[in-house]
Amino acid sequence: MIHKVFPDIEKTKSIFKMALEREKSLLKLDYKLFATIIAENYYEIIKELSTALLLLEGIKFVGENAHKEIIDGMKKYADFSEEEISISQDLRIIRNKSMYECRQVNPLYLENNRYNLLKIIDKLKKIVGNRLK
Repeated sequence: MIHKVFPDIEKTKSIFKMALEREKSLLKLDYKLFATIIAENYYEIIKELSTALLLLEGIKFVGENAHKEIIDGMKKYADFSEEEISISQDLRIIRNKSMYECRQVNPLYLENNRYNLLKIIDKLKKIVGNRLK
């Protein structure tokens, strides 16, 4: 469910910093050994940066489908393609299966999708970073 809120610059800065720290911590991990941890964290980074973007717009999603709506919000409040949204939603589903069903992520998934996931993360970082200036 969507809620209109006042844009929260300080909270956005904090979320942005957390996403950057999370991303930095992944640089040391081998994707073949830690595919599940890396995939989960890529999702968290995308979700956090998308949340930050929406907070700057005065938008907050809550409830059962909030994470899906947050990712869908990337298209509405920033210039993300259907493909980028689809990749992010696929990652959300994979992350949920990992978190709630204890399914391991196949390293092949990261091998095939890492480039696109990192592109999405970089794009979100630039958008949020520019809006925080």
